[in-house]
Amino acid sequence: MSGAVGVLGAMEAVEFDAGGTTLRGDLRRPDSTAPGDAAPAIVLSHGLSGVKEFCTPYAEAFTAAGFVTLAYDHRGFGASDGEPRQEIDGWRQALDQLDAITFTRTLPGVDADRVGLWGTSLSGGHALIGAAVDRRIRAVVSQVPATSGWGGLRRLVRPDLMSVLRQAFDADRVARQGGAEPGLLPVGSPDPMAQVVLPSRGTWDYLERAAKTAPSWRNEVTIRSVENLIAYEPAALIDRIGPTPLLMIVASDDEDCPTEEQLAAYNKALEPKRVLVVPGDHYSVYAEHFDATVAAATDWFSTHLAAR
Repeated sequence: MSGAVGVLGAMEAVEFDAGGTTLRGDLRRPDSTAPGDAAPAIVLSHGLSGVKEFCTPYAEAFTAAGFVTLAYDHRGFGASDGEPRQEIDGWRQALDQLDAITFTRTLPGVDADRVGLWGTSLSGGHALIGAAVDRRIRAVVSQVPATSGWGGLRRLVRPDLMSVLRQAFDADRVARQGGAEPGLLPVGSPDPMAQVVLPSRGTWDYLERAAKTAPSWRNEVTIRSVENLIAYEPAALIDRIGPTPLLMIVASDDEDCPTEEQLAAYNKALEPKRVLVVPGDHYSVYAEHFDATVAAATDWFSTHLAAR
């Protein structure tokens, strides 16, 4: 399937093929685009367990600045197809975003030589991988990225509980092989003692706000999603991004995607690059520093996706 488009108010509901799985997203076009003009475009995707509506504030801001935007659901999440549901495979999601790039480049009214990639949190890591392997991506913004799945797990899981987690991985594999449904874990909880993937209070506060505009979001991922993070290492490819322009947006006190690991990865990237560090935790980029982060991303795309 090459992709289908259906009008939904000022936004278009779209779908496209990603390795035999149909992914669905929201396409927005700037009002100022004249008939026959080809505009630059930005592909957006959100982080762990997120759905396309979590990207809406950024997509709307980029569209208002003159960009066509595509925000989509990862396979197994939201409106997209894919089984098992609620399962994260970071490398698979990173490859799927290249199919999103292909689809966007083929759309009428899009300049195929001016397409950028924006990702945040787990998809910030995906964006690093995509820019490292695909030169069709002309500029990339990676916001509070997961640069090391193992590094994040070591920060989020107490050392004495890591063996318990590995036992859960093993038991889930045995159960699935026997035909059972995949085991699930909550992503966040208001209870600081609950067994969840992201235990910080900031996680729950953010998810509670974001979920109000995202009815398809579910507060759960499969147990295997957590196991898959062990082998997810976007930082291993970051030195291959240049000469594609890279903007990294980092939070100074990020516990979910450790700040020091993000900065260490950034130091390995080649020019052209820029880092913006904002004060606060992982979720401050979406709240008190939203204006600063969206402005920095918009300026980066405007500079590097200028008319060719």
